[in-house]
Amino acid sequence: MDPATLAAVAGSSLVGAVATDAWQQVHNGVVALWRRFRPDRADQLSEDLVELRQEVLGAQAEGDEGLQDALAADWQRRLSELLRRQPDLAEELQRILDEVLTPALPKEASSRVYRQSIVAKDNGRAFGVQGGNLIYHEGKEAGGDPVGATG
Repeated sequence: MDPATLAAVAGSSLVGAVATDAWQQVHNGVVALWRRFRPDRADQLSEDLVELRQEVLGAQAEGDEGLQDALAADWQRRLSELLRRQPDLAEELQRILDEVLTPALPKEASSRVYRQSIVAKDNGRAFGVQGGNLIYHEGKEAGGDPVGATG
C-alpha cells in the first residue's frame, strides 16, 4: 500500500478503533510504533490517544459524525507526516493496521474507513473529497512517474 493510502486507512481505522473494547490493545500498538520510531514523542502520543478516545466517545454519544471525520483527518495527517519523516516504518504501520486496528473495528465503524485513489499525470492536479476534507496533489515525482494521491 502506498504511504498516502496507508496513512489514510490507518488514521480512519485508529479513530474507529479507539472507542471499542479493544482500546488498550489499540493504544499499546500505536504507542509501541511511536516508541520505536519517535521515542521522544511516545509519552505525548499516549496522552493524545487518551484524549482522542474521549473525543470519539463524546462525538459518538452526540452523533457528531463531523467531529469524527475531523479527528480521522487529523490522525491521517499525523501518520502521513510520520511516514514522510521515516518511510521505513510503513511495514510496521501496515502490520499494526492489519493485526490491531482493523480487527478492533466494529461493523458500523468499518464503514468510516475511507479508501480513495486519485492519480495526477502529466503535471496535472488531482482533487478528492472525503468527509468534507479536500485532498489535493499536483505534478510528477522526480523520476517522472505520476504522483498518486490517496486520502
